Amino acid sequence: MIAFDTIPASIRKPGAYFEFNTSLAVRNLPTNKQSICLIVPLGVDPELAAHVPMPVYSAAEAKSLTNSAVAEEMVEAVIKSYRYAALSIVGVMVEGDVEPNIAAALDATAAGKFTILVPAWYSQAAMTALRTHIQTYTDSIEQQSIIGVGALTTTLSAATTLAGSLNSGAISLAVLPGTASSARQVACAYAAKIASEEDPARPLNTLELNGIQIPPITKRLGRTEQETALANGVTPLEVGPGDVIQIVRAVSTYTKSATGATDVSLLDLTTMRSLYFIREACRERIRLRFPRSKLSNKTPAAVRGELLDVLKKLEELEIVEEVDANADGLIVERSLQDANRLNAAIPADVVNGLHVFAGRIDLLL
Repeated sequence: MIAFDTIPASIRKPGAYFEFNTSLAVRNLPTNKQSICLIVPLGVDPELAAHVPMPVYSAAEAKSLTNSAVAEEMVEAVIKSYRYAALSIVGVMVEGDVEPNIAAALDATAAGKFTILVPAWYSQAAMTALRTHIQTYTDSIEQQSIIGVGALTTTLSAATTLAGSLNSGAISLAVLPGTASSARQVACAYAAKIASEEDPARPLNTLELNGIQIPPITKRLGRTEQETALANGVTPLEVGPGDVIQIVRAVSTYTKSATGATDVSLLDLTTMRSLYFIREACRERIRLRFPRSKLSNKTPAAVRGELLDVLKKLEELEIVEEVDANADGLIVERSLQDANRLNAAIPADVVNGLHVFAGRIDLLL
């Protein structure tokens, strides 16, 4: 049955009446543009009010707005690492040397729909506040797509301890012991590289963190230490060819299930980024196609068809795979508790990164 939005069924006067329907126009997937917001301290008499996100385009502008050298160095680190980053800052008033509570500043970013948040502080208290904010605004109700980023430049032990206390699939913690760059600069450069890759399933291995100073040889993580980092939810950084800092493998801090079992389901940062994108693609299609739909016996099949089309397009982009093999698991059905609701199960076999290659060379004489 064809439904009309503006042409009444009660018309009696002869004529040919046409309306425009744009709900079927968009057939492609949404883009995945990334935006960064830095949570920075405010200096004395800043121009920028506390807890008000503001776009910035240069380190000098950040310094002018905040009267803070920390804000200046963080913005500069982002721009050096990825000059095209969509970048904003939100300020926090700091009293003396006391580390501030950043919860209110984080909450102020919610309306901005930022995809990457980087605080200027990496204590357990600050990073836990970041985790709480991410859990709140990425849930099934708010549905934002947020990655939190931090870094340490002290020791691997400190990094693995902090990562273990966070255990979040949406937070990535980088470590680069011994660098003369600040932890803030490392975190900002790392966040910028994450933002530079809009394909959520593509690994970040070998990407350079431009502008970060290399640590002395005695401080660099060896092979065993890098394996320890990756096994404990920490992203190791290393010195690559040409004396540049590179990402070894971007992982999240999530390593344990709620029962304490080792869980690798969200090991790679690409997994959470892919899930965010899949959710947004499915959500956008439903909102486009069924904004004023009735819920009849025909509706579940129509919704399932749209979701299957989304998954097929995601498969073309190599974000998910085995769509046909998992199609039986794509279920759309009426709710048994709400007469106005459809429930859906959407299988998403995300494409994994190629991180390890193993070969055997057989000697033949």
